[in-house]
Amino acid sequence: MTYAWIVAGAVIGAPLRYFVGTRFDVAAGQFPWWTFTINVTGCFAIGLLLGLTEERGWFNREARLLLVTGLLGSYTTFSAFGWETYDLLRNDDLLRAALYAGGSVVLGVLATFAGVAIARLT
Repeated sequence: MTYAWIVAGAVIGAPLRYFVGTRFDVAAGQFPWWTFTINVTGCFAIGLLLGLTEERGWFNREARLLLVTGLLGSYTTFSAFGWETYDLLRNDDLLRAALYAGGSVVLGVLATFAGVAIARLT
């Protein structure tokens, strides 16, 4: 049943990502408002949902699977990145938070370059 909750959320999140993204016309080389907006709204949503869960006990396990793992997971995984960084910071783990955030961004961009370089070799 766990996967059913996740899939149900993903069925909503993926089209929502496309809908929000198509509200912006981004030409190559210009600021990527599409992804920026999705990432920021996803981070707000995960903060709100998990904050309400922790502070008020609003959402049970199934609701979190549907909304956080399924919906937000297919809308943007950046929200998970935001939450995990927040979690490290609130636990006073500044070093791990910096390594995680900085490493994710830097290594993610480098991995993208590596992927493109390999694709060009084929």
